Amino acid sequence: MKRTIIVLLSALLLGLTQAQTTIEFWYAFTDAPRQGWINDRIDEFNAELAAQNSPYRVEGSNKGSYRETLEAAVLATRQGTPPHLVQLFEVGSQLAIDTGIFRAIDGFGGGIDTSDYIEPVLNYYTIDGRVYSIPFNSSSPILYGNETLLERAGLSTERLPETFGELLAACEQAEAAGVTEACITFPLHTWFFEQWVAQQGEPLVNNGNGRDARATEVLLTSDAALRVGQFMKDLADGGHYSYTGRFEDWAGSEAIFGNQQSLYFITSTADAGNIIRGAAENGFDVATGLLPIPDGVTRNGVVIGGASVWMVDGPPEVELEVARDFVLYMTNTENMVSWHKLTGYYPVRVSSVEALEAEGWFDENPEFTIAFTQLTETLTNQATGGALLGTFGDTRTIVEEALQKIYQGSATVEEAMDEAKRQADAVLAEYNANF
Repeated sequence: MKRTIIVLLSALLLGLTQAQTTIEFWYAFTDAPRQGWINDRIDEFNAELAAQNSPYRVEGSNKGSYRETLEAAVLATRQGTPPHLVQLFEVGSQLAIDTGIFRAIDGFGGGIDTSDYIEPVLNYYTIDGRVYSIPFNSSSPILYGNETLLERAGLSTERLPETFGELLAACEQAEAAGVTEACITFPLHTWFFEQWVAQQGEPLVNNGNGRDARATEVLLTSDAALRVGQFMKDLADGGHYSYTGRFEDWAGSEAIFGNQQSLYFITSTADAGNIIRGAAENGFDVATGLLPIPDGVTRNGVVIGGASVWMVDGPPEVELEVARDFVLYMTNTENMVSWHKLTGYYPVRVSSVEALEAEGWFDENPEFTIAFTQLTETLTNQATGGALLGTFGDTRTIVEEALQKIYQGSATVEEAMDEAKRQADAVLAEYNANF
């Protein structure tokens, strides 16, 4: 009899296990630290669900790049097996809306309290007055400096260049001092071009940066865009810039700086932790500064980069409630503190920043302070809100090709940007014809 009871109980427990419903969270991170952090948050949340005897559990899955993750979500939804939550890069926002598979997260289950989110971060994901997704991994570019090489060149390690002109002057001083390393490296990526245009308070596309109405024109021949193109030419003329020759090669530029082959490095705040740790291993200290901007313009602020978490419209409401609760748990005050410390991403919540300040984190880690200064001083407007267009990926490649032509001297600034505008507008028109 006792054995029979045990068998029946085992069968009952197995049935309960089988009856559990999985809440799927698809993300794009492939590195062990960030995947591990996400899995730890999933385990914690699942433990809370189990303690409540909930029939649900969250499961995380890597689906490749941001673009691949979006494509997988669209395909799964069309096949009737949608995930619940999807991590998407910021420039995929218009494309995500156009797929029709997502729902604005602020209108679900009575809405969410957005008062604790940092305004410039939330601004990007607020479209037509609706908060479409929850900010998660948010970043912006800053300037890093190798203190050893800067001191050898007689350059300041306390205040790094804040304008294109100051940076070019520093490069010339380093050359005159006999420093043979390259002056600066950064990935040849349109993200920086977008930042420099926004810093001038100018939109990247028409119709209010695509926020008043669907964008129909990419403004690649504006004065703001041409100033960025001219900066690339100035770097080329002076022989100051070093890159691997490949587009969007983040690791390559980081290796150039980490191996002490350049004085300065522009990259994401999300890489601050890795860069500082790598520099220590290679025997040098890192200084940080604001992203240098064109001369003669007022600093307008940065466009938030990174990604957010979107909710798929399709699964049952009760499952989406659990999904919403998970993403709010993953991005709560405490978790955003630990996320920032691990990665360098902004913690997205005001309360998280206050907690970091209260414990003296910025006093002990001053290299992270500049990122928050840059973010908190960003003006909230359409330029820093970021452009919305469904062809962002293609447009980035077009701009990168133009910048490379300028750098290699195969086209003038005007020629390269004129051709880039024609190409980008044609691709955008073809895309818009579907709507």
